[in-house]
Amino acid sequence: MKHLMIDIETLGTKSNSVIVSIGAVKFDLETGQTGDTYYANIDLQSSLDAGLSIDAGTLMWWMKQNDDARYRLIEDQAKPLYNALSDLSIFIDEDSQVWGNSARFDLGLLQDAYNKIKRPIPWKFRNERCVRTLVSFAPEVKENTKFEGTAHDALDDCYHQIKYCSAIYNKLKI
Repeated sequence: MKHLMIDIETLGTKSNSVIVSIGAVKFDLETGQTGDTYYANIDLQSSLDAGLSIDAGTLMWWMKQNDDARYRLIEDQAKPLYNALSDLSIFIDEDSQVWGNSARFDLGLLQDAYNKIKRPIPWKFRNERCVRTLVSFAPEVKENTKFEGTAHDALDDCYHQIKYCSAIYNKLKI
């Protein structure tokens, strides 16, 4: 599978924000079939130690989210930022088409984090793809796609994005 959907959960919306979880799912854009997954919760202190920051408004937003979304951030053993990003680098095929919602948020914040730990991003910058751009061509498809799972869970968000991106791609192909 040559496409990879990435979703991150953060404690901010600006460059250099703390990343608290990363989800990634390999998929086929045409069929919507999914493959291997990657998920990591990230140790908050390791992110702060790397120089990433927390936004109070986003922290308050998280406090208002449902219990399932918040619990998912703490249910798995948190990895240090360096380890989580190193493992993600191993998971990503160099030639993958890497999708983010938007590319400059998910992929941009990941690039900031890789810069902080002094590691290169594990994808070719030319292979970055933007979910929001694709959605702009047929927004009704996203609007009518039922969400399954827990909103703001990085893996569940990836699966949802794959579902409507594949549907939009196929609609545009006709």
